[in-house]
Amino acid sequence: MRRSSVLGASALPASHTGNDILSATAFSETIPAKAPKEEAAGHHSRRTFAIISHPDAGKTTLTEKLLLAGGAIEMAGAVRSKGNGRRAKSDWMDIEKSRGISVTSSVMTFERDGITFNLLDTPGHSDFSEDTYRTLTAVDSAIMVIDAAKGIEAQTRKLFEICRLRDIPIITFINKVDREGIDPFELLDEIEEQLALTVAPLVWPVGQGGLFKGCYNLADNDFLFAGSDKTVHYDGGLDDPALIKALPADIYAGFRDSAELAAEGYADFDPVAYRQGHLTPVIFGSALQNFAVDQLMDLIAAHAPSPRPQPSDKGPVDPDGDKVSGFVFKVQANMDPKHRDRVAFVRFCSGHFRRGMKLDHVRSGKQLAVSNPIYFFAQERALTEEAYAGDVIGIPNHGTLRVGDTLTEGENFRFTGLPAFAPEVLRRVRLEDSMKLKQLRRGLEDLAEEGLVQVFRPSIGSDWIVGVVGPLQLDVLASRIAGEYKADVTFEPVPFNVARWIRSENEAALQTFIRENITHVSRDRDGRPVYLCKDSWDLRFMMDRNKDIAFDATREIVSM
Repeated sequence: MRRSSVLGASALPASHTGNDILSATAFSETIPAKAPKEEAAGHHSRRTFAIISHPDAGKTTLTEKLLLAGGAIEMAGAVRSKGNGRRAKSDWMDIEKSRGISVTSSVMTFERDGITFNLLDTPGHSDFSEDTYRTLTAVDSAIMVIDAAKGIEAQTRKLFEICRLRDIPIITFINKVDREGIDPFELLDEIEEQLALTVAPLVWPVGQGGLFKGCYNLADNDFLFAGSDKTVHYDGGLDDPALIKALPADIYAGFRDSAELAAEGYADFDPVAYRQGHLTPVIFGSALQNFAVDQLMDLIAAHAPSPRPQPSDKGPVDPDGDKVSGFVFKVQANMDPKHRDRVAFVRFCSGHFRRGMKLDHVRSGKQLAVSNPIYFFAQERALTEEAYAGDVIGIPNHGTLRVGDTLTEGENFRFTGLPAFAPEVLRRVRLEDSMKLKQLRRGLEDLAEEGLVQVFRPSIGSDWIVGVVGPLQLDVLASRIAGEYKADVTFEPVPFNVARWIRSENEAALQTFIRENITHVSRDRDGRPVYLCKDSWDLRFMMDRNKDIAFDATREIVSM
């Protein structure tokens, strides 16, 4: 075997510099006063990563098992488990629990062997892709989960392209190998051909489906046996007599040939190529049966990048910088419905933040005292005293912070790269009880600020128009307005199917266009003009007739 060890625990720091690992009971019963300290290691001990996949590939189940492996929870839940005690910790909304899907990104922070992990669980469903895209701006690496029976699916490919645009390193976890699926070599070839990535298999399945016997670590010659929690190390590698004896002859023969071919026929793991986004290490496993999850954790700890420079309008911001800086990539309304709170998710990019610091809110030009910063564990929260580059904290506020806002320690620049996309589904909002107008307005404003929907106010008429990426968002919108704001709404069709932000360097031409097309122009929540039309043919017609006007399908969210 040509491979050197890349997964072993020996690659992790030996010293434990923080407090004990936070458990689920610590969050729910005795919330600690502060998060673990890492004064010696600082941001270099941070691993901030997202999990991306097509729906039903097992992303949320893998999230649960990573939390279990990290000691952050005592019992892993599953998306469709019975009983509230076994619900997935990362799916905390009522609609997520009832439908068995993730509809919003959640953040979970935990520690293992001196490494602080910031895990961002993202929605897999394409209807919530905008939330996922923005979340990917806040991570330094990603785990791509692929269903062994389905291969690369449409949403996985889309999310991969977003990672590629930002050069985000990717570890591939091929899930559900304990079920019947596609041949492992076909899956590897599919990744190489469709995603143009070099693959380096590290953990290999021993059989599949009914013949599944476990997972073999090609790098360390460790065998995790199915049906038990034991891992056995074989000094003799694939030819070790004890390994030959442990497996049925027919299973061993097929496994040995395939494992040897996997080790020799594909690239060796190269940490540099991985961090540059050219190579993906591949782990075959089963999140549900907890196969190869520990190996995945070891790989993230040993080789996933620590915080990377983040783009801004004044150039990349170095995580080694002394001054604190960060940006808001997400706002969540009503995480605690009793308090009608609004929490801004802030990714720190440089400096050493301490509780009580006053940071400059670049958009408003005012200072913001951060008195109650919190770490997240899905819906649970814990007060923290400090944070480093790579950490994600929550700042409770009452509308001061918005997606795209930059916070700095006395510097004047803005982080860039957060996208907003033109909606693909447009509907008029109808309120069942006109006495609940105030609640509706508050709900639409909060949820638009959160990024769940986009809200447009027509130039003529008083009805709101909401725009979403997919129809499932409308169900979530109605459910949340009813549950969190006590207002029942329905949605009606509008004569528009396409929305584009409009702008022009010729202000007179822009105003003339708006005046001549007043029935088709609305304003988004920031007051930007948006042109609404029937279909793509109408859009091309207007674009051909108005060369001075730019019709944007995307825009960058930058605090102004």
